[in-house]
Amino acid sequence: MENIAFFGLGAMGEGVAANLLRAGYTVNITVHRSREAADRLIALGATLHQSKSEAAKAGDIVIFCLPNSNVVEATINEIWNELEERCLVVDTGTSSVRQSFQLAERLCSRGIQFVEAPLAGGKVQAAAGELGAFVGCSNQTFERVEPLLKKFCKSVQYFGPVGSGSSAKLISNYLVLGMVRLIIETFHAADSLEVDWAKFYEIIRQGSSNSMALQRIVGSILEDDDYGGYVFTVRNALKDSRYIAELGESISQAVLSDTALKLFAEANELGFGDLQVSELLQREVRLQLSELSSE
Repeated sequence: MENIAFFGLGAMGEGVAANLLRAGYTVNITVHRSREAADRLIALGATLHQSKSEAAKAGDIVIFCLPNSNVVEATINEIWNELEERCLVVDTGTSSVRQSFQLAERLCSRGIQFVEAPLAGGKVQAAAGELGAFVGCSNQTFERVEPLLKKFCKSVQYFGPVGSGSSAKLISNYLVLGMVRLIIETFHAADSLEVDWAKFYEIIRQGSSNSMALQRIVGSILEDDDYGGYVFTVRNALKDSRYIAELGESISQAVLSDTALKLFAEANELGFGDLQVSELLQREVRLQLSELSSE
């Protein structure tokens, strides 16, 4: 069984790494921000290294679960000299299609295989090994990576060469972020019109408006007074929206609207980048967004 160098022990990365350890893989890690996730993985058998280069040198497979393409590129630069021919690099984050192409070409020049496998799901699904993977790579590389992905994914779908997996993931996020935007704006309007949220939510849940996004955003507020029920930050939503806009520019017909990008850009401009998207329904946040939109 091949050794793994794993980078990115955030909300999803920790769960992914834990499932790989339970499957019998040797997982090499480093500490970036918090020691807590690393300690939990060490207790499961992970090997801690003092540097990214040391961890990469110990791995036949390098897995990234990082926040954006720029961080992936910076990490590649840091471990570049440790990557050997026949090494497999897997990016499980939501990345720019353009930058994924560039990374694939760079790695291919050294005989290194690259897989884009952006994940669908969140922290709960990661811990349970029930994520989904949008895979883009060569056919030969997919044969190598599929058994690995199935150790932490419930559904692994192959979309074609590099670029196709990221494109599929981004239009999936386009759908989700569009729903999130509509839910936020709808309940902003309900507040302005003095429509009772609880009664409104109870009725629309019975029709086509019902969705997991609605339940996680509004249901969490009404049932648990939890405005952070949708665990996805405004900053990440803005990053994905920008990648989606970049993808839209590559399509001959403008089919991808930038309305979600506008909302998340405004929220980030107001200093709400670290909030979860569902926290944009907090009253003081709603008022500031309304004021900015009316200017």
